[in-house]
Amino acid sequence: MNVEKNRHRPRHLEEQHRPLRVLITTDWWEPVVNGVVASVQTLRRELIALGCDVRVLTLSQGIRPHHEPGVYRIGSVSASLVYERARIGMPSSRRVLKDILGWRPDVVHSQAEFSTYVWARRIARTLSVPLVHTYHTIYEDYTHYYSPSRTMGRKVVESFSRRALSAADAVIVPTAKVARLLDSYGVDRPLHVVPTGLDLNKFRPARSAEELEDARALRESLGIDARQRVLVSVSRLAKEKNLDEVLEMVAAADRPDTVLVLVGDGPHRPELEARAEALGIAHRVRFTGVVEPAEVQRWYRVGDVFVSASRSETQGLTFIEAMASGLPLLARRDPSLENVILEGRTGWQYEGSAQFAAQLDRLLGEPMRREQMAVAALEHAHATFGAQEFGRQALSVYQQARARRSPQIIRHELVAA
Repeated sequence: MNVEKNRHRPRHLEEQHRPLRVLITTDWWEPVVNGVVASVQTLRRELIALGCDVRVLTLSQGIRPHHEPGVYRIGSVSASLVYERARIGMPSSRRVLKDILGWRPDVVHSQAEFSTYVWARRIARTLSVPLVHTYHTIYEDYTHYYSPSRTMGRKVVESFSRRALSAADAVIVPTAKVARLLDSYGVDRPLHVVPTGLDLNKFRPARSAEELEDARALRESLGIDARQRVLVSVSRLAKEKNLDEVLEMVAAADRPDTVLVLVGDGPHRPELEARAEALGIAHRVRFTGVVEPAEVQRWYRVGDVFVSASRSETQGLTFIEAMASGLPLLARRDPSLENVILEGRTGWQYEGSAQFAAQLDRLLGEPMRREQMAVAALEHAHATFGAQEFGRQALSVYQQARARRSPQIIRHELVAA
């Protein structure tokens, strides 16, 4: 009798008695390592901890689709000629689509504007559920990959972003900088600033004897003397990361007691090596090459200061990782860092070689101040960028998007009945 009643219970009443179902779609997923993957993994974990039923739709590393627990992979082909490790999804994965539609997610949360976004829009439209989108990338900083003109590239990005996001019920951005940018593009969807959270338990200063010895051994493996001070940068070695400027700042600061460690690899490495040679600082620059994700936290611990000149960040997850590892920050001034770098407390932003040199001298010449800033950076990272708050805020956006759609959904179901 109860089974028969449940069979005829209106769908929207059934949905009130089960976990919220969230489908996350992303072009980037394991085994790729980047900020988007880290963000999506953290979001998935925190939503599950909040009681949601979460599945991921992403791209396979080959042309065959396959399904693993909680993750659908649609077939794809390489697009590495456009961008390293990028892939384009194949349209023919009917079994995957049928399975997702049968599962009936309550919210679709897309994390990329290309292959899987097409799927996200189709699924959300078919089920009449909200489409929430996170805008991760400032594409106009990548115009050198697809346009000889930055002005023309920006116009293409404006038009593309406006058109793509018009289908979204809500757009999540990691910083007010990105919200202002989308507003300037003419994007008229509801914008929500939700800083990306990180699992900060993985990132911490070296404290135990074993961790201290590991940091010493890493420095020794790079030929760094115990008396030298280490400036560390963690990023993909790509043109948009503006690491040429970091080399120029280090050269202009002219501190023979410092070594710059560039953690990571990428297509711009040969140019960076040549630039270091031309600036006469090649003997004070170390390239680690590829570092496995699980090993990255070890490399923060070799540093005394985290440095960056990137202007392509939407939030700068490596800045947060560095702070959680007890490193003060010294970075090119950028609006994306307005809630990350608290001037004189967690680090400084510079606007030229003179400022860079002066602030570096203060950090390295005043050990007590550097230690105080290291503690402040650690505390700020945990207070502001923890993963739990990230999950709670994303869930709040879903609830708001569903509330705005609910009258339409109820009307639709009553008519269907």
